[in-house]
Amino acid sequence: MNIKFFGATREVTGSCYLVQVNNKNILLECGMLQGSHENVRHNHDAFPFDVTELDAVIVSHAHLDHTGRLPMLMKEGFHGAIYTHNATVDLCEIMLVDSGYIHEKEARWENKKRERKGSTLVEPLYTTAEAETTLQYFKGLAYDEELEICQGVKLTLRDAGHIIGSAIVELTLTENGVSKKVVFSGDLGHKNAPILRDPFEVKYADLVIMESTYGDRLHRSWQDTWQEMGEIIANAKSGKGNILIPAFTVGRTQELLYEFKQHFDEWQLDDWQIFLDSPMGIKATNVYAKHSEIYDKKAVEVNQQNDGLFDLPNLHMSETTEYSMKINQINSGAIIIAGSGMCTGGRIKHHLKHNIWRENAHVLIVGFQARGTLGRSLVDGCKNIKLWGEEIQVNAKVHTIGGFSAHADQQGLLDWYQCFENKPPVVLVHGEEDAMEILAQKLKYQHKVNVVQASYKQNIVIPL
Repeated sequence: MNIKFFGATREVTGSCYLVQVNNKNILLECGMLQGSHENVRHNHDAFPFDVTELDAVIVSHAHLDHTGRLPMLMKEGFHGAIYTHNATVDLCEIMLVDSGYIHEKEARWENKKRERKGSTLVEPLYTTAEAETTLQYFKGLAYDEELEICQGVKLTLRDAGHIIGSAIVELTLTENGVSKKVVFSGDLGHKNAPILRDPFEVKYADLVIMESTYGDRLHRSWQDTWQEMGEIIANAKSGKGNILIPAFTVGRTQELLYEFKQHFDEWQLDDWQIFLDSPMGIKATNVYAKHSEIYDKKAVEVNQQNDGLFDLPNLHMSETTEYSMKINQINSGAIIIAGSGMCTGGRIKHHLKHNIWRENAHVLIVGFQARGTLGRSLVDGCKNIKLWGEEIQVNAKVHTIGGFSAHADQQGLLDWYQCFENKPPVVLVHGEEDAMEILAQKLKYQHKVNVVQASYKQNIVIPL
């Protein structure tokens, strides 16, 4: 029994791990690399293993850094089952198809330039049609449902509390009469986050593969987060400016809408026009509304009492390009939620172009910003940004609200590991080097356990 690590090793995107047991090959995650141009370029690389020898694929949740290269598996010859939670199946129907559309669009744009130069044309990473074909291989499961996915491999998904349908993956692996339990954290949610339940507490494992995104820091408390949000909205109102919120279309967008409803009177939101300027965000919100069976207790009560979590009297759903362009004509009184969450693409870039040079505008950063992204540059205090070749001065106030993360912070990660009664060895993944190193030292000091910081192509034998 062994696990090979092919992604999200000392970085936070491109999750990909190969579990080998009983002559079976199970791929755990198939994520896209995101962030810098160099990272994105590697998405076109061939997989570092024989795709045709895979027996099954498991994905923990729908974010593209965990699912975004699945259509490439199909292109290279995999035609087996892809196991995940039912809500993740619904989200992937949106996200993978949208990803295929973006890859086609980017290839067309690039080929126009190449045709003029007489250069060789490029192919999209995958197409919309290829993404749609991939969806036919998804097999949805409920939480806590054990399933033998192939000989010697039993799968159970537990609630990770990160986004709707996100899962902790429990694998019971059997070889030569010996069974071992491997627990993969997936992306662990932030305790007491809106809508979703807290991450499931697992009591036993022989090996834990654990994310470390925020292994080096603590989040602000939820109370302080809401207070800061209210203060920013009040200040923006007095300054007669707009508020731009680059938000991940799955998870963060729904949390924002939910909290806007909870604080509608307190934050005097009836004085604003609120725009969800994201076709995919609108579809994802519908998926959240569909899966009320996995809400936390408070969200269940809100849903029953108010006939929905996200209905606001001044919320405008912007699906068309024409509608989005009209929003750019508003100089004051608009709260605009748009993707992408790291400002690397999508409609938020257009809203930045029309607002970020204004001194009375505000930009709320409410999620992780990977190195090399425009969002990270704004967080780091850049004075100018470049959009479509035009340099634009940053005069808007940029606020980073760290408490709004969908990932557990350092204490949350340590608390989750604390629940393992036998204190199993840990392999850290899905974290930048500094965060991973600090979390490793904390785990070693507090629990006296063996901690490995996974590196690319590292092979780890499951302890017998």
